[in-house]
Amino acid sequence: MNSDDLLCFLEVAACGSLSRAAVALGSDQSTVSRQMARLESASGARLLHRNGRGVALTEAGEALLAHARRIAASIDEARDAVQAFSGAGPSRIVIAAQPTIARMSFGAIGRVVRQRFSRTRLRFVEGLGSHMLNWLADGDIDLALLYLPSHAGALKVDRLLREPLHLVAPSSYTHIGADFPVRHLAEVPLILPSTHHGLRLLAESLAQKAGIRLDIAMECDTSTNVTRHLVEQGCGCTLLPLAAVAEEAAQGRLRTARLVEPEAVRDVVIASARNRPPLPHLWDITQALRQEMAQIVAGGGWPDASLAD
Repeated sequence: MNSDDLLCFLEVAACGSLSRAAVALGSDQSTVSRQMARLESASGARLLHRNGRGVALTEAGEALLAHARRIAASIDEARDAVQAFSGAGPSRIVIAAQPTIARMSFGAIGRVVRQRFSRTRLRFVEGLGSHMLNWLADGDIDLALLYLPSHAGALKVDRLLREPLHLVAPSSYTHIGADFPVRHLAEVPLILPSTHHGLRLLAESLAQKAGIRLDIAMECDTSTNVTRHLVEQGCGCTLLPLAAVAEEAAQGRLRTARLVEPEAVRDVVIASARNRPPLPHLWDITQALRQEMAQIVAGGGWPDASLAD
């Protein structure tokens, strides 16, 4: 048995005629007749009694009628549930971001999700990039906004922004200018994450290409806020995007210099896991986030960032 034949059977029972059922279904009588014959064959019993006025249900047909009505009701409920879900968006979404990205974007993301998917329960999580890769794989989060990792094979990514890296130094480093050549990184004590983090890997790669060895004064796997505070206290320098320290730099509490020769740039991406079912409305959500990011950048709200091509 299949649902199409059962729904057709309900219409035949209601109309009491194959021809009238065909009109109601937008079909033709021969097709309806074949469906009823197929249903009788599948059930192993005669369901309809033909007479001069049309058709009537046999006892077997009356027994099937009750089941067919329940099945039709279940199909209607399933259809309504899916349609309601499609219109309202996902019931719950968890979005994670690295600290600087979270600070710059979570407000706008919260606003746009509330506007477009008012029934969606939104949860924000802040974390390190390496942690978010595991959270995505395990299904603990739905989307991550992070700096594109060097190995992104397990991710589906959509590039949003590009951010140059800056040397961030204590205010006493009055000798540095607006730009800072990568080869001079060997001359400053650095506070960076430990070796398995993306920023540290990028810094080591830059050093290797420049033929230098980094002076790692401290390793700090905590939030950007802690690293920034350590730099303010004169414990060393670090590498961060300008957005992470724009306020402190404007107040003279920190100094910044853009890395050059070569320029060091990181991509901000929206990432989801390839090994998990896609989040409903993922395309809509991604496009909404992209639009919000574009507005932030255009309005100067994300210092030194540019939209990805």
